[in-house]
Amino acid sequence: MRIVPRALALLALLAVAACSGQKAPTASPSPSGAARIDVVTTFSTLNSFVNGVGGRYVRATNIVPVGASPETFQPTPQSIAVLNGAQLVVENGTGIDAWVDRMVRGADVPRSRVLVITDGMPVVGGNPHLWMDPVLAKTYVAKILAALVRIDPAHESAFKKNAIAYDAKLDALTAWIRSQVATIPPARRQLIVFHDAWPYFAKRFGIHIVGSLVPAPGQEPNPRRLAQLVTLARKLHVRAVFAEPEYSAKLANAFAGSADIHVVTDLYDDSIGHRAVVHDYLSMMRYNTEQLVRALK
Repeated sequence: MRIVPRALALLALLAVAACSGQKAPTASPSPSGAARIDVVTTFSTLNSFVNGVGGRYVRATNIVPVGASPETFQPTPQSIAVLNGAQLVVENGTGIDAWVDRMVRGADVPRSRVLVITDGMPVVGGNPHLWMDPVLAKTYVAKILAALVRIDPAHESAFKKNAIAYDAKLDALTAWIRSQVATIPPARRQLIVFHDAWPYFAKRFGIHIVGSLVPAPGQEPNPRRLAQLVTLARKLHVRAVFAEPEYSAKLANAFAGSADIHVVTDLYDDSIGHRAVVHDYLSMMRYNTEQLVRALK
């Protein structure tokens, strides 16, 4: 992925440093007067977990804007400047936001302030989308909790209370998704996706991913592979192909026409959305499930 030239990035960082006049981050005041931890997350889905655990004691900022994909994101001097003063940088890891490592080095952020959530998690085939399984999302919550407590032990009880409440919401979400998927006839629990963001969700809830249209966002589709996928979709009577709103719908629409199946172009995975129905992780997962069930039933 192309990164802005090093000289341009360094100039931006020097300008920010000159304006700030300080090296050590300071906590910002919350509306209640209590200090807040300045947390920078690489993309908006992670932001949901940070806010869920930190509550009013954190100020969480995204690097990748809401509605954009971390997989095709290209940092700018403005996005690099976001790291200035960060007390904690939360990245997913496993390649999806690898660009942040260069930003962290350029901004001289100590590695002790960087949390790579998927380190030590059961990553399969290098796929980074572990948050799509709400059971695995509880590990995200646990790691964020530990990081916040290290920074602000005075509010440990509040962070733990928030984490317990969020875990309960994740448990309820898992049970609800299972109940919804159970309404889909077993033979119809298969789908084709735009890119391979769904294996952890599919494994947890008993859905078969027949294939993906592109190897990864930003990569060109293989015409021969697409033709094989059309044949496979017809053979298996796949009901629908699913894509995300941050990518062009042209390929998904063309594929759906060739395979004579439904197309859904507004599933969310790499980013939450601007609409109220997908404004955070929990609502995003519920919305996705409703869309899946509607198309596959």
